[in-house]
Amino acid sequence: MVGARGLLGRAVLQESAARGAIVVPARVRWSDPDDAAKDLSAALDEARTTGAGPMRILWCAGAGVTATPQEVLDAELAVFDAFLDVVARMGAEDRSRTTFFYASSAGGVYAGASEPPFSEATSPSPLAPYGHAKLQAEAALARLSDVDVHVLIGRIANIYGPGQDLGKPQGLISQLCLAHHTARPIGVYVSLDTLRDYVFVDDCAAMIMDMVERREQLVDDSGPVIKIIASQQSVSIAMLLGEMRRIFKRAPRVVLASSPHARQQARDLRFRSTIWPEIDRRVFRTLASGVGVTDEDIGLRVRSAR
Repeated sequence: MVGARGLLGRAVLQESAARGAIVVPARVRWSDPDDAAKDLSAALDEARTTGAGPMRILWCAGAGVTATPQEVLDAELAVFDAFLDVVARMGAEDRSRTTFFYASSAGGVYAGASEPPFSEATSPSPLAPYGHAKLQAEAALARLSDVDVHVLIGRIANIYGPGQDLGKPQGLISQLCLAHHTARPIGVYVSLDTLRDYVFVDDCAAMIMDMVERREQLVDDSGPVIKIIASQQSVSIAMLLGEMRRIFKRAPRVVLASSPHARQQARDLRFRSTIWPEIDRRVFRTLASGVGVTDEDIGLRVRSAR
């Protein structure tokens, strides 16, 4: 389990444990590429000795966002590529029992695509280096299928929920909740009719584990599987602000502004997944409920910090 301390990683770890899996969280010193490579190799060695059954590598790590500089993304890719080399050098028996899931970004990959809603059949069209980096990572991982590793790629929509890193310039829902509790307005740099698909983190984690379990049940190996993970219900920024006004009992603290990064943001990011549609047949947490628990978590964190 790589990235177990992040928003998605924690939820996937909890979901895995709830399903009876033995979880080995990788403790990685990301600040130094050499140290990171050693830590990832050590975690893989530990996972290989936990049992003879199926082995799962769940990569939910990544510090990049839309505005992340190219050099930072390149450093992340270098560490990822080095780890893939280690996985490829495992013995044939270990490779054949391994399923590798990578958390990619639907927004980053499809930001420049036309004719929404976007599906897995839509040609990727990133607008920012972040999206290009995600595609590079996907392509690098896909090559592991040539050595019998089962490859899964989840292109995830706008994920939100309790525990998001508030220091990263992402997560509109979390940032709006933070602004509510700190009385510090945030800037919104896109049009209010911008459409986004918000998926609650626990729903996302459950879908990821459903993907992994489904792949392990397949007898034949058809190569890498790419699936969009989304609620498939889009909400405009204006609708989101209205919902938060209802929850907060006051208008969200927002300042409409401009930014050079706005051109890297798509106006319409609606998604329709056509791969393994049975995984999408579930009751998703409602936006109101998801915002409510996210706001409660951030309120507690803000009060604790004080």
